[in-house]
Amino acid sequence: MLFRVLALLLCASPLLAQAPFVTDDAEVAQHGHWHLEFSNEFDWLQDSARPNLRQNTANFKTSYGVMNNLEVGLDNQLLNIFNAPTPALPRMAFGFGDLDLSAKWKFLPEKPGWLRPALAASFNLELPTGDAHQQLGSGITDYYLNGIAQKSLTEKTKLRLNGGYYFAGNTLTGAVGIRSARGSVFTGSGSVVHDFTKKLDLGGEIAGAVSKNFDLGRGQLQLQFGGNYKVRESLSIDFGLITGFYQASPRLGPIIGFSKDF
Repeated sequence: MLFRVLALLLCASPLLAQAPFVTDDAEVAQHGHWHLEFSNEFDWLQDSARPNLRQNTANFKTSYGVMNNLEVGLDNQLLNIFNAPTPALPRMAFGFGDLDLSAKWKFLPEKPGWLRPALAASFNLELPTGDAHQQLGSGITDYYLNGIAQKSLTEKTKLRLNGGYYFAGNTLTGAVGIRSARGSVFTGSGSVVHDFTKKLDLGGEIAGAVSKNFDLGRGQLQLQFGGNYKVRESLSIDFGLITGFYQASPRLGPIIGFSKDF
């Protein structure tokens, strides 16, 4: 009985906790409430990404609970890309990236004693609002569907798995991402997060993407370690460190940000 009460209280917590990880969770913003996330990521890029050397991504994301178990959202990035000297690109490009519109539906909650995980799905439409000539935008419209599974391994440990598919588009965010594909991009990720204290969560994830021709050299594969520190019930500080492989992932990238519910 005590476990059931604790589980219900945990599920009723208003703060969403997928940041700073790429792997999305199954939770949605509460009906009639806003959820805001901000993060800043500074990436050292792979040698194969030259003339792109480094990228700073300040990401703004907000979502609103339009009804129970359904949210809509939007996000955009303020990008700063540093390049080696070349006639084709400026030494530094600065500006907004592509605008992303999203909807997420949590259609199966996880209940105490269930073997089945919580299940959700999201659909994203990314509009080419960034300047593609400076690599701030991809120059094409993206259509992306993502499936989400979330399972409590213990009272304090959660496993999250994502599997996604780009019907059209690519994974580019500035100079990071698969840039050659214009459709049929497959994505996958998984994270494990543990509540060490009432305020501190820590975890790790693996995330990747590959185009339809399965060119691994141009794919994405990255690891992240990070977590959240809850300042108060509706506000957390999010932090992480990414290390990646292959051209489409950063070589190294620290992340700092916050999440807030209204």
